[in-house]
Amino acid sequence: MNKVITDGALLMPPKFTAALDVWSSQDGTPGSDTYANSTNAAFVPADSDFGGCLELVKTAPVQKLRYMGETPLLPECYLQVRAKVKAISGPLPSVRIAAWPGGLAGAHVAGVTEQGPATPLTAYGEVVEVKAIIGAGNRSGVDMVWGANALYAHIGLDILGTTGGVVRVDDIIVEDITSAFLHDMLATVDVRDYGAIGDGVTDDLAAFEAADAAANGRTVIVSKGHYFLGDDITFESRVRFEGTVTLADEHVFALTKNYDLPAYIDAFGDEELAFKKALQALFDSSDHESLDMDGRRIRIESPIDVHAVIGRDRYSTRRHIHNGQFDVAPGPAWDTEIFTAQGTYSSANGFKLTGVANIASIPVGALVEGNGVGREVYVRSKNVAAQEITLSQKPYDAEGTQNYTFRRFKYVLDFSGMEDLDRFSIKDVEFRLQGEASGIILAPTGLIFSVENCFFTGPKDRGITSPGEGCQGMLVDRCQFLSDENAVPAQDRTSIAMNANGNDIKLRNNRVVRFRHFAIIAGSGSIITGNHFFQGDGVSNGLRLAGIVITGTNCRATIDGNYIDNCFIEWANEHDDAPEFNSEFSFSQLNISNNIFLASHVAPWFSYIIIKPHGTGHFINGLNVQGNFFRIIGGTIERVERIDTSFADLNFGRMRNVSWRENMYNSIDVATVNPLVYTHTQTSESDTWVVSGSPQLPFGGWVRKVESVVAEGPIRNAANVKRFDMPYVEVSKGPNNDELYVNWDQPVKGDIVVSMRMDTPL
Repeated sequence: MNKVITDGALLMPPKFTAALDVWSSQDGTPGSDTYANSTNAAFVPADSDFGGCLELVKTAPVQKLRYMGETPLLPECYLQVRAKVKAISGPLPSVRIAAWPGGLAGAHVAGVTEQGPATPLTAYGEVVEVKAIIGAGNRSGVDMVWGANALYAHIGLDILGTTGGVVRVDDIIVEDITSAFLHDMLATVDVRDYGAIGDGVTDDLAAFEAADAAANGRTVIVSKGHYFLGDDITFESRVRFEGTVTLADEHVFALTKNYDLPAYIDAFGDEELAFKKALQALFDSSDHESLDMDGRRIRIESPIDVHAVIGRDRYSTRRHIHNGQFDVAPGPAWDTEIFTAQGTYSSANGFKLTGVANIASIPVGALVEGNGVGREVYVRSKNVAAQEITLSQKPYDAEGTQNYTFRRFKYVLDFSGMEDLDRFSIKDVEFRLQGEASGIILAPTGLIFSVENCFFTGPKDRGITSPGEGCQGMLVDRCQFLSDENAVPAQDRTSIAMNANGNDIKLRNNRVVRFRHFAIIAGSGSIITGNHFFQGDGVSNGLRLAGIVITGTNCRATIDGNYIDNCFIEWANEHDDAPEFNSEFSFSQLNISNNIFLASHVAPWFSYIIIKPHGTGHFINGLNVQGNFFRIIGGTIERVERIDTSFADLNFGRMRNVSWRENMYNSIDVATVNPLVYTHTQTSESDTWVVSGSPQLPFGGWVRKVESVVAEGPIRNAANVKRFDMPYVEVSKGPNNDELYVNWDQPVKGDIVVSMRMDTPL
């Protein structure tokens, strides 16, 4: 930068040979005294050192010399004023560069330094150069810092000391030396200026650290090249990458001022590697809590093993990833690994498989399949030395030794290698899985994993998998799960949107399209609300599978305000290693309310709510089904609820606290209700009236309780005489226990309204 060149600025004062009337003995301002015709100043045309020069006799304590012209001070411009002087005779003085600062309307700019450093003249005839720098900025080396108000200067020098000395002064030189300050004036620092080589072999770590330290708020430039760094580095400055860096997997590359995925992509030149290094820095640093993908779509060639990337077994500080897209590249890295091994299960050993052959090859997070093993049971952990596998859930009927199959799906984000992960969240990210990969597998333990506004497009096997209780308190909100099996009949699909084992999960306002199941939920305290999940196909009278599967009896769950389309709710106990009833709460505390149930072209035996006990003796001990809309398109079904007796039936004699009311039915043969209010008309006299609760009581239940019997009109005997006797009732009558007897003291006829229940309320 040079204003003389770029802007044509005229900086140099005239030579002394031109005239002395433009050189002042005062400040150089208009009207001040000049050296023209002065008795103590003369032009010397042929000095042996200077050629033409000015000779001054010192007549004042501070003998001033100022150019009366205005030397401009331009923004971001730094001027060096220099002059060569020598003593001729008399007392030896000191000499300094000096100048008068002028502002708007010729006003003096006060409060600034107007002199440079003084240099003593120590010998006669010795040429000494004095100089000083004038500029607006307080930069190192600037002698006269004048700020933005000074617009011009009257340039010159001062001669200090005892009067009587004779001094000769060569022509005064004014130069634009702004280029000397470019290092500080420009907003960048280049790592090459601090010794970086960029050959990909030499360790440039020290040069990077030096550049960062020198930046002092400016941007560090990593210029073209490939830079090897031999250890961790944390940049305290903003960094711009023209070249790329490489460092070992275990070394952290932290950008504190521009921490986002595009910066890491620029740094490493590889999208997948860049994400891994950014993720590593996210878990390593306290300077940032979230990784912004900045809308970038990155290509992923293989699963991202988060434990291997971050090198941590446990993490409990909030961390967040948002605003981007993972695009899975097809390849063998996503192939499901399948292992078979013999193992032994004993219900006395809880969640353990023991004596597992070939255990070293069986990965944590593998799906476990075998006789008596329920859905979504995973390898939570393993002890190779003890040949022991810990399962995420207990089998319901696997006692003894058998061969098991272990399927290890491949996930874009794989947290299963960690022991515990708390408070991790992902928002506004699309997983473009394209039938090649699964989405996310959680750590075996952890709290409050959150997935919000994300798309899981075309999972090969699973959208979100929990291989343990890393889903405790999990939140899945406003996500789209889009199956890769749209054209596959419902019963042939294998992909599942998600599963959960922990308690207190929240599934809210998600949209789930044509999976085998939406969610397999083993924990309790779940809230499932506002979701739309549909699993139909184009097959006439086609099979339909469960959308929501609850696998625990005392589930304490709410399913409210959902759109349940061409699928059903299944309530089972397939994760109970002693599935028969044994003093537990049995099937209890499930609320199903205000949902829209819709199905089309299904078989007449299809139902929307199915209970499937895997052992004998169970009963309902708390169920509320209220305010729902049930509808069938393209046919009818018999009823909306049933018991799947593949393993066992329920004990109808122990039903308690079942509320089934205020639901609406279209194209349903039987409108289920409990309590059932029924009007019975007895047309012929009898002392025992038989009233049936079939088929409207839920699940074809028994009549176990009568809340009221009210005569609707007079009760008359055979003589047509009104009777006012109080009848008594007997419940659980008939071959199916679904009838009640209303007993009178004599044969009568008439109409009664009966309120009956298939349970005993609390």
